[in-house]
Amino acid sequence: MYTDNPPPLLEVRKITKTFVGIPALSDVDFTLYPGEVHALLGENGAGKSTLIKLITGVYQKDSGTILLEGKEIEPKNPRDAQELGISAVYQEINLVPTLSVAENIYLGRQPMRWGMVDMAATNRNARTLLKTYNIDIDVNRTLSSYSIAIQQLVAIARGIDLSAKVLILDEPTSSLDAQEVQTLFSVIRALKQKGIGILLITHFLDQVYEISDRITVLRNGQKAGEHLTADLPRMKLISEMLGKELTEELSKEDEPRSRIEADREVFVQVSDFARRGVMQPFSLNVRKGEIVGLAGLLGSGRTETAQLIFGIMKSEQGECRVKNTRVNLNSPRDAIRQGFALCPEDRKVEGIIGELSVRENIILALQAKMGWFKYLSRKRQEDLALEMINALRIVTPDSQKPVKELSGGNQQKVILARWLVSNPEFLILDEPTRGIDVGAHAEIINIIKRLCREGMALLVISSELAEVVDYSDRIMVLRDRKLIAELEHNQISQAAIMQAIAEK
Repeated sequence: MYTDNPPPLLEVRKITKTFVGIPALSDVDFTLYPGEVHALLGENGAGKSTLIKLITGVYQKDSGTILLEGKEIEPKNPRDAQELGISAVYQEINLVPTLSVAENIYLGRQPMRWGMVDMAATNRNARTLLKTYNIDIDVNRTLSSYSIAIQQLVAIARGIDLSAKVLILDEPTSSLDAQEVQTLFSVIRALKQKGIGILLITHFLDQVYEISDRITVLRNGQKAGEHLTADLPRMKLISEMLGKELTEELSKEDEPRSRIEADREVFVQVSDFARRGVMQPFSLNVRKGEIVGLAGLLGSGRTETAQLIFGIMKSEQGECRVKNTRVNLNSPRDAIRQGFALCPEDRKVEGIIGELSVRENIILALQAKMGWFKYLSRKRQEDLALEMINALRIVTPDSQKPVKELSGGNQQKVILARWLVSNPEFLILDEPTRGIDVGAHAEIINIIKRLCREGMALLVISSELAEVVDYSDRIMVLRDRKLIAELEHNQISQAAIMQAIAEK
């Protein structure tokens, strides 16, 4: 770790950035010292991405100061930042997969001889560079022939060779297994010994406590805290990430909860589902007339769990049983045939089709379930759309209005309507109330509870702890893409969820 009170390597002082009048960062301070790993944490919208884009010149700050080794800098673009000594390696590796490892490392700056690229020197230099980090691979092979872990290490080696002062790693372990993570950490430790400052953005708490020296927490575009990792209890970290107002709510006594009947029919049961680099093995079941909540911090595996169950990603092991009959979930079509439905987290990208009308969006799932050769008549489409508009109180002048022109809450209701007309028996809701107004929020919650009373099985994902505690009969708690706890009946509380996340 860095020595006591060394001169800062990188300083950000009172930095502010707004987009269309909405603040993304407000008076944020950040300090990185040589030879340290500094973890930058926060939930969605906290400002992490904005901060690193300001440091690397992707964005230009509105106000504030950025200092590198005590000198003020204003990087105009990522290349300018690299020339100053700052490199970033992102989750999506920004290299050329069809080129060799050596060509990627020296892309744009290959050794030349007699006006031509000197491939012998390129390969030799690449081998020497990688061996300094104990990476012994064939640099002549194409980058795509190696695992994601090796590609990450190649990207890091290139970044360090370009800029040997500050290295920013954005979710570097998101697709790595445990052994690959340790390989990456050994390289990070070697970089620390060279005095390089490393800014680490990640959602994996166990990894943060293993590799980082200090932690800065951002929340809603502001700095919520900065601590030495060794001095920061996990519960305090989680409280800072989720907000101080939550700690006030934790002192309130939860009302007694009614217990779901243990003999109620289990509709869906998954056992030992897993996918390498996505989720560790997990098992869960959902009964008819039951709401099972999925809780955890951003990056804990909530959405990945839903996608594995719905067949968007195929589990590499385990089995799924529907009404105690084993089924295959190789695709969403298979899931829909079993009576499954999924309302995705990002309604604009994965949910609505903005140019289509409310009616057309609502009948999509039912039409797909029936098959395109069994076309729904226009009258039937209109009847179904009007039925859902009335039942869910969708605010629209008529069913022909383009869905993109509706409010966020009404768009969410349209997605719900799409699946309800297909008569599902099992509904997965991923962040059903995100980004909608207070009134629509309450209506969505009431719809969820009503569907449960009518006998539907529901799996609901929410980052709002108070919300998931309110409506769940059981709660499955996730951390670092692993199912770590199951809470039921009077065990359910915000405090219990936070405690489960915080436990080692």
